[in-house]
Amino acid sequence: MSPRLSIVGFRRTRLVAAVLACALAGTAGAVITGHEPAANASEQKNGGKRHRVVTSPDAPAAIGPYSQAIAVGDALYLSGQLPIDPVTNKLLAGASIEDQTRQVLRNLDAVLRAGGMTLDNVVSTTVYVADLNEFARFNTAYAEFFGSKPPARATVQVARVPQDAKVEISAIAVR
Repeated sequence: MSPRLSIVGFRRTRLVAAVLACALAGTAGAVITGHEPAANASEQKNGGKRHRVVTSPDAPAAIGPYSQAIAVGDALYLSGQLPIDPVTNKLLAGASIEDQTRQVLRNLDAVLRAGGMTLDNVVSTTVYVADLNEFARFNTAYAEFFGSKPPARATVQVARVPQDAKVEISAIAVR
């Protein structure tokens, strides 16, 4: 092996080691691109697109360490909403599956509007119900909120919905 090759190999090895060390420290982007990492999640880049936290005072506040929604480019990813009245901040306990579904969809609509969208922008929902025997009644209320082009949907029965609600719905919307 020539001395020149071993020096180039040594330099390459040091560069790879430096990049790996920075990646483990979460600063690889700073080393490779020369940019400082973003200060907080609302300024993070995702595939070259910034994402921002979307919140609405007209929907219940998050009850844990998550956001009501995250906007990335033309998409809005909405966390699951429960049938909580945003004014009283109380679950509609004892309400029918229809009334709980309507409240959940009103909450989703409030977050969508905070993100500059409406229910017409929803392309997919994931529905968690406590009892699939109530599916037909849920479906009647759900259909009231979507026109002739309802979004794609997955509906599953779960062992328990948070706060013992009957339904929770998350959504994805696109401009």
